[in-house]
Amino acid sequence: MCNSKKVYVLDTGTMKMDKNYMISMHNPASVANPSPKAEFVEFPVFAVLIDHPEGKILFDTGCNPEGMGDDGRWPEGIQQLFPAFQNEECYLINRLEQLKVRPEDIKYVVASHLHLDHAGCLELFTNAEIIVHDSELQNVMKTFAMTRNMGAYIWGDVMAWIKNELRWKTIKPTEKEVDLVEGIKIINFGPGHAYGMLGLHIELPGTGNLLLASDALYTAESLGPPVKPPGILYDSVGYNSTVERIRSFAQENNSTIWFGHDEKQFKTLIKSTEGYYE
Repeated sequence: MCNSKKVYVLDTGTMKMDKNYMISMHNPASVANPSPKAEFVEFPVFAVLIDHPEGKILFDTGCNPEGMGDDGRWPEGIQQLFPAFQNEECYLINRLEQLKVRPEDIKYVVASHLHLDHAGCLELFTNAEIIVHDSELQNVMKTFAMTRNMGAYIWGDVMAWIKNELRWKTIKPTEKEVDLVEGIKIINFGPGHAYGMLGLHIELPGTGNLLLASDALYTAESLGPPVKPPGILYDSVGYNSTVERIRSFAQENNSTIWFGHDEKQFKTLIKSTEGYYE
């Protein structure tokens, strides 16, 4: 096991959305309560930087700082449904700079998936190998070619990836676990919340093993039991299969699951401005 890794949690701001997007049918109507009150929840958006002897690795990149506003990259409807909140300190490039890391220093970027709050700053990493699920990239590029209305994927983000000529590497559906560097493994979660989801498993001798689940599991509530799928869902059967795989994988490897947007868990994590995990 490589004993010299450092793992940094980069706080890149927050978003809000109806909780029914996070937990499907969270508050359904009934005869007794035909018009239940909606719950607009705020949740963290973060990236993870791993300083490894074989190269620096970034897991996810948060939202694009130019997404919101009258001239924002995000369509007006998306801004209304999923508003993002960032001050300049929270911009990913500034979080990296606080650690004296430049975008060109990153060797690998593992994109759990390509939604607006996870792939918004991919365009910065022109020197890195961008690793993503093959089905995710294929379907997103097909949608990009057909329409500007891409839902949780942003047309302007994709255009920036193309203009900046990013270097892509895809994980095929048949590749279930892929060694990236010593002590770090890409976990292919397959379809569920998106066309194709990736996670990351990190062996840490001090902290203990970590399994970065991203939106394969929004929160501890999603894990259950029972499993509670999100309202944003591509493959319901795949989602439930993935959750059970995560549950068993974490148990077998004695790993702590880091959820994609769990406010309670995020508050307990050491942020990059405070320290790191090793």
